Amino acid sequence: LNQLEKAVEAAHTFFMANPEHMEMQQNIENYRTMAGVEALQLVDLEAKPHLESYSAGVKHYEADDFELAIKYFEQALREYFSEDTECRALCEGPQRFEEYEYLGYKAGLYEAIAVLRVRHDKCRHRLSPSEVIIVLLTVFLMLYSSALRFIYFITGIGEYVKALECAKAYLLLHPDDEDVLDNVDYYESLLDDSSDPASIEAREDLAMFVKRHKMESELIKSAAEGLGFSYTEPNYWIRYGGRQDENRVPSGVNVEGAEVHGLSMGKKSSPKIDGDLREGGPLLYENITFVYNSEQLNGTQRVLLDNVLSEEQCRELHSVASGIMLVGDGYRGKTSPHTPNEKFEGATVLKALKFGYEGRVPLKSARLFYDISEKARKIVESYFMLNSTLYFSYTHMVCRTALSGQQDRRTDLSHPIHADNCLLDPEANECWKEPPAYTFRDYSALLYMNDDFEGGEFIFTEMDAKTVTASIKPKCGRMISFSSGGENPHGVKAVTKGQRCAVALWFTLDPLYRELERIQADEVIAILDREQQGKHELNINPKDEL
Repeated sequence: LNQLEKAVEAAHTFFMANPEHMEMQQNIENYRTMAGVEALQLVDLEAKPHLESYSAGVKHYEADDFELAIKYFEQALREYFSEDTECRALCEGPQRFEEYEYLGYKAGLYEAIAVLRVRHDKCRHRLSPSEVIIVLLTVFLMLYSSALRFIYFITGIGEYVKALECAKAYLLLHPDDEDVLDNVDYYESLLDDSSDPASIEAREDLAMFVKRHKMESELIKSAAEGLGFSYTEPNYWIRYGGRQDENRVPSGVNVEGAEVHGLSMGKKSSPKIDGDLREGGPLLYENITFVYNSEQLNGTQRVLLDNVLSEEQCRELHSVASGIMLVGDGYRGKTSPHTPNEKFEGATVLKALKFGYEGRVPLKSARLFYDISEKARKIVESYFMLNSTLYFSYTHMVCRTALSGQQDRRTDLSHPIHADNCLLDPEANECWKEPPAYTFRDYSALLYMNDDFEGGEFIFTEMDAKTVTASIKPKCGRMISFSSGGENPHGVKAVTKGQRCAVALWFTLDPLYRELERIQADEVIAILDREQQGKHELNINPKDEL
């Protein structure tokens, strides 16, 4: 309709909710070219107020403007609670049933349980990341802690009380967290003699939120036990980054006379790959063979491993791939997204599990896809010695097949040179970490399933996208992993004969960007495990549960 501004808004709104959508990403780039970078305004028409306030708070926090940061974080929580209340209200009230009077109908026990379950689970998903509250709460802890040294001289006792309230609210979710317990001791030591630490309780709004959530959970579990249906509580209350010894706050520290590297003293920035780089951690599993490290691969944050999969596992994965893959899956239906000379097919973990439950592929094989991707995640997290939890950002099994009659004199690549979290600009020798790049990705891994094809070597290059620094021939069980930034431009040489299959994995250190399908797959696996444990006690059909 030649309405560029509305097209841009629609595309950006869709892309924000579907960041893996390659075609929409390209549309936005095309609009950017048509309108000019300065003229293009990217507006998310479905942006949720609490997330916008949260983002504003993060920006002020990173700018050391703690007063405004607190304002926006508090506003984000209020808006979240308001939206949660609205969502829950929409689950109530009269519903239209053909056999009942619309307004006069009153729900019975079963309907009430169903409403409770929907209200308890779905509103978390509807309000975007279910982890948003715990992340906000963690940022509060970081914020108050980081500002303590300044507040000690400026504002005095009031902010210590708020910090203590936040810490105690966090302990409602993780009562055994030693870091936060240490923080509580430290905050209490800063209070003056007129304040009784025992009288300071967890933040009331967060305490009520958690209490209600736990009560509802117990009601649903009780109903499930009594009525014979299965219910697995999703893990909403994730830890943000796990335990980090170097960020502990020693109790009784002298604020004026010591410079402590911990939560109480210095600003804790978001995890960044260009910070304290480490590698060489344990590989966790037997039989895995270390091949090359970063230095041997002529780069930064790179590792090559063999025997991550056995020959039998490779055969089983290759077999299940033929049963679950669809042409263009993961590429918005495009048969040849990167080159017209190859056909691309793909599948996600959740799709594999779905096909397994439906009996279209062996459930054991579908679960193997899930298990080996989790194995890869643990290896990457351990080898690169990350202090923060590594989350799945996207998991994709992909096979690329050389098209017959189109391989003569090929000069193109199977996958052009690129970086995984920034826009590679070879002419400027830069990689711009900005949308529409997947800026939240921190680490990547490729787990290969076969070697019976020609071409298809994985290559690292310099920033010029021309100078090859390392070339890797795929084979069964081989895994290459690396940090996702501009320090690791990479691509795939043309597959000129046969089919090349691999499991592609992208990871993030930010729980807000966890892969939604992975969270759903985790819940399916939990249901499967529960069904296996109690199959003699309950007659549960996992296909119905899915």
